[in-house]
Amino acid sequence: MDIVSLARFQFAMTTVYHFFFVPFSIGTAFAIAIMETIYVRTKNEVYKKMARYWGNIFLLSFAVGVVTGLIQEFQFGMNWSDYSRFMGDIFGAPLAFEALLAFFMESTFIGLWTFTWNKVKPGVHALFIWMTSIGSMISALWILTANSFMQNPVGYTIKDGRAEMTDFFALLKNPQLFFEYGHVIGAALMMGGVIVAGLTGFQLLRAKKQPVSDETKYIYKTSMRFGMWVSLIFAVLTIAVGHAQMQYLIKEQPMKFAATEAIYKNTKDPAGLALVGVADQKNHELKGSIEIPGMLSFMSYNKFSGSLTGMDEVNKDLTKKYGKYIAGEKMNYYPPVNTLFWSFRIMVGVGMWVALVSIVALFLTRKGKETLYEHKWMLWVVALTTFLPFIGNTVGWFVTEFGRYPWTVYGLFTIKQSVSPTVSVASLLTSNIVYFVLFTALAIVMIGLVIKELHKDPANIENPQLLEKFMDPFDKGAF
Repeated sequence: MDIVSLARFQFAMTTVYHFFFVPFSIGTAFAIAIMETIYVRTKNEVYKKMARYWGNIFLLSFAVGVVTGLIQEFQFGMNWSDYSRFMGDIFGAPLAFEALLAFFMESTFIGLWTFTWNKVKPGVHALFIWMTSIGSMISALWILTANSFMQNPVGYTIKDGRAEMTDFFALLKNPQLFFEYGHVIGAALMMGGVIVAGLTGFQLLRAKKQPVSDETKYIYKTSMRFGMWVSLIFAVLTIAVGHAQMQYLIKEQPMKFAATEAIYKNTKDPAGLALVGVADQKNHELKGSIEIPGMLSFMSYNKFSGSLTGMDEVNKDLTKKYGKYIAGEKMNYYPPVNTLFWSFRIMVGVGMWVALVSIVALFLTRKGKETLYEHKWMLWVVALTTFLPFIGNTVGWFVTEFGRYPWTVYGLFTIKQSVSPTVSVASLLTSNIVYFVLFTALAIVMIGLVIKELHKDPANIENPQLLEKFMDPFDKGAF
């Protein structure tokens, strides 16, 4: 493999693993904040125990997310140093706000929340987790501000071969940011609900073999219904924002949109939606497709009429605009079509599946008709749905990042231009192997710790937080 491919693989591996835990922690923090707020308002101890129980899972995801995020940032100064030189003036500003403002806020309040159970008033303690949740969302805002610039550069000028910022607020008003942030946060909050409901599903299945107390079972059932409501609300929101985002891409990134639908030639009017198919990237056609007539036009324009521009036509426009060669590299403006085509369908499928499962589960847990817990197969469906948001978030990022090919910064800087000329194949191979081993070990440890925490009884957790025991010497006056 060449240097560019190895550098891309390493960054993709780190990003995918990191992004397993970012929406995990954002979503669970939000869910816990709601649980604790319900406790403060109603004085119902069940919601306090739920918040403490799920708080352990949240802390684990936060810790692993921090570790992988640090590794990701180091790569900007190593494998992608030429990208950092070109983009540093713009990319650095939102990342500085993320680290110095949002992450500082998030980490400070997560510490206060972790160590002050039963030491401050319930309302104050609930405020700590809300500030943690808000901090995580602000952190995501700054990261996506930088990424949105890469998708749609605004507020900049090119000086001495570098992109320099001319209008900071233009970055925040970037229309790409509005859609990208709404879609990512919606998916993260949906994931929080799925995590709570899905992992509860596993616990209820285990309770059928290892009976638990009535109180514990009640906490599980409350968690299940709570998680399904959160999942449903934000699944619908995520689908709606994602739909608006794809309509936006028709004009702003027509190549990405056409690739997600594997459209090579300009479509007929109206255009049909291909449910399945395989893109023949050599002959520029979609084979084995099954279409819904007129549906793509409806999804694109909210009416059953209108044609879409194909990749061949877009490629001609891009070649005319940017040239056949950039920095001595012969350009190919076609992204990996099959990757985008199937990633988009998997992403949409996950959102629709979560919404459907949530509706069915809520119907089966309605008051007076709690039949969900009698259907083992449905518990398995809910439990296994836990893993789908991880897949959905990953392929969603595939659509975002692969769809920008061959650019790192759309229209300004290519992937090949971005890679450091000083790295070697040997160093990249070695670091890829090391990262893979470390990430695998982290995953094994993470899964083991989550299982251990789940097996605790939520009705009888004396010191639920993972780090709370270390505060005992301070409480006893040892220091």
